[in-house]
Amino acid sequence: MPCQSVVNGCHLVVLLLSWLGPSTGVKHTDCAHAADRCEQTTNSSTGLKEVVLVIQSQRNSYHARRASQRKAGILQQAAELGQGVPVVLLLHELSDYDGYWSILPALPHLSTTYGRSAAWFFFLEEETRISLSALLHVLNRYPAQKEWFLAKRLHDEEASIIHHYAFSEDPASFGYPDPAAGWALSKPLLQRLAERVQLQPLKSDFTIDLKHEIALFIWEEGKGPRLTAVPEFCTETRENCATTFTTYLPSCGDPVVKKNVFVAVKTCQKFHSERVPVVKATWEKDAAFIEYYSDVSDASIPTISLGVPNTERGHCGKTFAILRRFLSGAVPKADWLLIVDDDTLISLPRLRRLLCCYNPKEAVSLGERYGFGLVQKGYSYTTGGGG
Repeated sequence: MPCQSVVNGCHLVVLLLSWLGPSTGVKHTDCAHAADRCEQTTNSSTGLKEVVLVIQSQRNSYHARRASQRKAGILQQAAELGQGVPVVLLLHELSDYDGYWSILPALPHLSTTYGRSAAWFFFLEEETRISLSALLHVLNRYPAQKEWFLAKRLHDEEASIIHHYAFSEDPASFGYPDPAAGWALSKPLLQRLAERVQLQPLKSDFTIDLKHEIALFIWEEGKGPRLTAVPEFCTETRENCATTFTTYLPSCGDPVVKKNVFVAVKTCQKFHSERVPVVKATWEKDAAFIEYYSDVSDASIPTISLGVPNTERGHCGKTFAILRRFLSGAVPKADWLLIVDDDTLISLPRLRRLLCCYNPKEAVSLGERYGFGLVQKGYSYTTGGGG
């Protein structure tokens, strides 16, 4: 599919991009902790009609299309298997409310709509490949009338700031899911969680690392079940996997040309000699247009002062000033704006390959998504560190 171009005068959109690789200090374990059960034997028999598959889709046209293709493939697989048809949902279609991406706000809807007929709810990402027969084999090991939280288990190797140093004395003791491999909730557990979401306020208003926060919510300080590690929930292909994950960059055509990406680097005076030289020595050469924005002008870099003082917390003022400058005609016209911090490391060639999948005529914002007050109809926002 060829890249889509924008003629002069078309509306320019903003790109805030983050590549999220595996978190530092995170390790996968198949059955890592004594409190985590790897396998249970049961005589229960779950059919595909009792499974609800929730694809964690997004509204953007590219992602919606990828999720629809995944859904079609699952339904085709079910037809060929001949053991019934599962319910396959696209998360972004369940509500007009954008906060459903954080899963917890969607639980009451899932419980009310599908709680009577479903035995299991399985969550997967757009690029998660699934074998329905292998999934049924896994689910039928666990009695569906009990509370189960099944996933590929991750744990911190050391206390992590993004997890607020939880379980700092023994980080490996707490497991959380790898969403790329998919994860499952039995109906009794999902229904109880749905009630809690409606009746009890969350301990934190912020959604920062969704997979860890979901596991904490389910665990409920020991009142709820721990994650049960399932070896067949995989991200890399190996024998007997029920799921695998596509990790390579999508192939959508020729990369976006250099001149169609304008790069804005946010910095401040105290980092002019410490951080900016690293950018210049590494990835700056891959940018056709790049400007450094600071709280002071420095001709040696050079930097541009936007008249916004540096602050320790909250950087919206500088970001809005960059947006206004980009749209004012003061910089070369480009289809995409990339805003990064002065300590962000990024591959611009890989970014340009990725951008070809998106239509710059649409309002597109890419980045690492955080949330605030999402259960109470709050809002999502892009964190700046990753770009």
